[in-house]
Amino acid sequence: MSIIEPGAQAPEFTLRTEDGEDFTRADLAGHTTVLVFYPSAFSAVCTDQLQIYEEVLGDFEEQGATLYAVSTDGGYSQKAFRESLGVTIAQLSDFEPKGAASRAFGAYFEPAGTSNRALVIVGPDQVVRWSWLGDSPGDLPGANLIFDGLASAPT
Repeated sequence: MSIIEPGAQAPEFTLRTEDGEDFTRADLAGHTTVLVFYPSAFSAVCTDQLQIYEEVLGDFEEQGATLYAVSTDGGYSQKAFRESLGVTIAQLSDFEPKGAASRAFGAYFEPAGTSNRALVIVGPDQVVRWSWLGDSPGDLPGANLIFDGLASAPT
């Protein structure tokens, strides 16, 4: 499976917010959205990744982008993870059916049964503008990768 390509319509999906509300493709409309797929709450690389992104979250927002972190962890685990890190990046759970949204975006890592490390930028029209997939879940994409993706994404 490969990551969704730029120019593709964002797939239909349903994720859950940490409050248990549905988050769907319709929620992408009218916004530039960065979906940050990560393998597992409380893992070392995921911790570093979200802390790095939190440091420059205001810079992403200045560019009109909203970040959402997506993993196959349950919402309670994600909320505890976010709170323990002291980050404000909203968490979206791809727990049930496990990995369905990650699969739809091409970000699922079958050997581990989790999301791979991947980034997908979706434009206000719900079209994928840019995407990146790590070679392994252990890859740590720096914030500059997202800034480069935002700068190169067609409008």
